[in-house]
Order: sequence, then C-alpha cells, then structure tokens
Amino acid sequence: MNAGVVKPLQSRVRARRLSYGAGALAVAIVIVSIWILGPRLAIPPRTITLATGPEGGAYAELGPAYRKILQRSGITVRLLATDGDVDNLVRLSDRKSGVSAAFVQGGMATDEQRAGLASLGTLMYSPLWVFVRGDLPGLGLSDLGGRPLSIGPARSGTRFQVLKLFGLVHVDPKSLHLEAYTPVEAERALLRGELDALALSASWDSPVVRRLLADPRAALIGFPRADAYVALDPYLSKLVVPMGVGDLAKNLPRTDASLLAGKTSLLIRDDLHPALQYLLLDAASKIHGRPSLFERAGQFPAGEPMDVPLSSEARQFYKAGPPFLHRYLPFWLAVLVEQLMLLLIPLFALAYPLFRVLPGLYDHAMHRRILVLYRELKVLEGEVDRTPVGENTSGLLERIDALERRSTRLRVPMKFTQSLYHLKSHIDLVRGRLARSSEGPTSIRQTASPEL
Repeated sequence: MNAGVVKPLQSRVRARRLSYGAGALAVAIVIVSIWILGPRLAIPPRTITLATGPEGGAYAELGPAYRKILQRSGITVRLLATDGDVDNLVRLSDRKSGVSAAFVQGGMATDEQRAGLASLGTLMYSPLWVFVRGDLPGLGLSDLGGRPLSIGPARSGTRFQVLKLFGLVHVDPKSLHLEAYTPVEAERALLRGELDALALSASWDSPVVRRLLADPRAALIGFPRADAYVALDPYLSKLVVPMGVGDLAKNLPRTDASLLAGKTSLLIRDDLHPALQYLLLDAASKIHGRPSLFERAGQFPAGEPMDVPLSSEARQFYKAGPPFLHRYLPFWLAVLVEQLMLLLIPLFALAYPLFRVLPGLYDHAMHRRILVLYRELKVLEGEVDRTPVGENTSGLLERIDALERRSTRLRVPMKFTQSLYHLKSHIDLVRGRLARSSEGPTSIRQTASPEL
C-alpha cells in the first residue's frame, strides 16, 4: 500500500481513537461520580424506623408527630418503643437492628458508639424530675438512700443521669433501694405509696410530668446546688420550674424548683439518605420550634453537635435552610431532579472543555487531510525535477492524476474550500511542469513553477 493511501488511513484511525478516548473518559467520570455520590444517587427508602422511648415518656409522644409529618411526603415511619436513651443508642449503633434514627440525650455516647452515627442537632431540654410522696416534702437527692426509688429501666436515660448525679455526691448505688419502673408504672406506684420517690428524665410535655405536677399526692424536689452540678458536667443545664405552674389554683408546686436538664438530640445512622435527613430536620423545625415552658420560639432545633458530630446535611440546614429544590418541589420530584443534576454535572464538566477543544481538533483534522495531499505533491514535484529530459514520465503523470482524483473526492467544510482549490491549482502546476520537461530543456528554463 502506497503512502498516499496509508497516511489518510492513519489520520482517520487517530480521530477514531480520540473519539473512543473521549467516550471512555466520559464513562469513567460517570462511574467515579456514582461511586463518590453513591448515597445521594440512591433512591431514598420509603420506610424508616425511629426509636422512641417507654410509654408515658416525652419520646413516645413525639414519635407520632414525626410519623404524621413524614407521611405527607410518602415516607412511613415505624415507631419502636424502647427503655429510653441508652437503649436507643445501643439499637442505633447496631446496624442489624434496622433503626435509622433515635432520640438520645447528650453525653451518653461512648467513643465506640459514635462511630457510624451523626446528629441532626438538639431538639429540646430533658429535665430530670424527682418527685416524692406528698407526705415527704423537703427531701433532697442525698436523702433518698435506703428508700424505694424508681430511676427507670436498665437502659433508660433517667437511670444513666441519676447514677451519674449520685456519683457526684459520692452516694454508693449499692446503698440505694432502686426500682426499674417505666414512667407510667412509677407514677402509679408512687401514688399508691409503694415508692417514696421516682426520677424521670423527660420534657415538659411528658404526660406523666404534667399529671404529677398537678397532683397534691406528689411533691417536686429541686436541686439547690444546680449551678455546681452544671459546672461539673458540661452536658447539663439549669432550669427553673415556677411555683404554681402545675396547678395555679392549688399553687402546685408550692415553691420554685431548680432542675438539672440534658439536651436531647436526634441521632441518625450516618448512611441515612440525605433527602430523609432533610425531611427529619424539617419535621423537627415544625415540632420543636414552638415556645414552651423552658424553650423560646425558634430556639430548637439547634445546630449543637453535643457528643456526636452534626451530619453535613444538618450543618447545611442550620446555615442556609433546606436545599432550594426541597423548598419549592414535592419531595419525590425534588429528589429526582437533584439526582439528575448530580449525575449530569460531571458530564457537563467534561463536555464544556470538550466543546471548546473539539472545534480546534476538527479544524486541525481538516487541515491535516489537505496537508497530507500537499506533502505527496511535494514529493512528486521533487521527482519531476530529478527526471532526465526525454525519459518516460507516464508513471509520474498517473500518480499526479491519482492525487488530483483524491483531492476531488475530498470532502471538507466550506471554510476549507479555498485551501482545497489552492491544492488543485498546484497539482495543475506540477502537471504542467512535467509536461514541459518532456519538450526539452529550453522550455523548462523558460517556465518555472512557483514555490509551493
């Protein structure tokens, strides 16, 4: 195969390789994008499990509110009743439990449990309420040794907090007569006289708390040294329960009481789909943003990481609110558009430079197709100059004619037509020189072809 055929083939092969390379690069970018953005590109599950708490507690009351709001977006929330905060944390840390989100007070997670978890922020105060029988007023926490006292189930937040406080005042838990009742069971036992006291870690909205504050058979005891406890434990806050807030007519409770309170966070598995995180954050804003006895309007939810770091979605939510698409589009439509955008962005990132480079590459390829023929013409011109006078030139003439036929068959855009016509005119000049060389040296000297 002669050079006139091989070189155009090589040019086409290079162009084909370039197109294949661009296609392979596009596929590689899509694959890498899917790998990096995997959780965002996945379809959100339609069902999640939320660990709440025991019957009668505030968490059990919150669960249905979250379920109702997420149901509007087509998400089913399964509510899992538990013993409380510690139990919630254990279940959430276990990937096999199926729990995706849970209410947990700050300061309870160990280093091992933090792995794989993220926080959506704090939701509310969870004060520690300590009630004694109405005929035993004036007792303090350190006076409860040996008396029957319920501090909640084994894995409840109440038990965790009470044992921590007993440790601060150097009370040996072995000296205590502890029971593990749920809030409702403890309330009934206290009012029947089977318990001298009960401790309950719950919000102001807890039904058990509201009933006990308004019942003269129970008395709320406070923490006179609450500031000292807060100084020793950074996860605690001091709250004040005003006199008469339980029942103004009966003036219950009869005095102001200082309470110790933790802050409850909404914790999630860190692999929970970002779209579901925004739904939970939106629900938290609607549920916990109202004013209450201890909270100002808009104080919660708050972007406080406590002992578990905030998720990136939560940080963005507290900084700028929900994503733009989620503000104006229905949930599933927003998710679909968001996924399409995430998938198309890397393709656009590839396409933009290609659209800038490809026209230049195309022009170069067109110039090269003409340049290849010019190179062959240059070779033929040299052979014409070296051909002795009178020698048979039919072979050279056939090659020049073949080169002209190839130039005629060459298809180029309009802007390269001028270069193509220049090539054809130069082919005619070389053919003329070849014809004159056969007429003798005088004719050759009289006419010389211009420089190509």
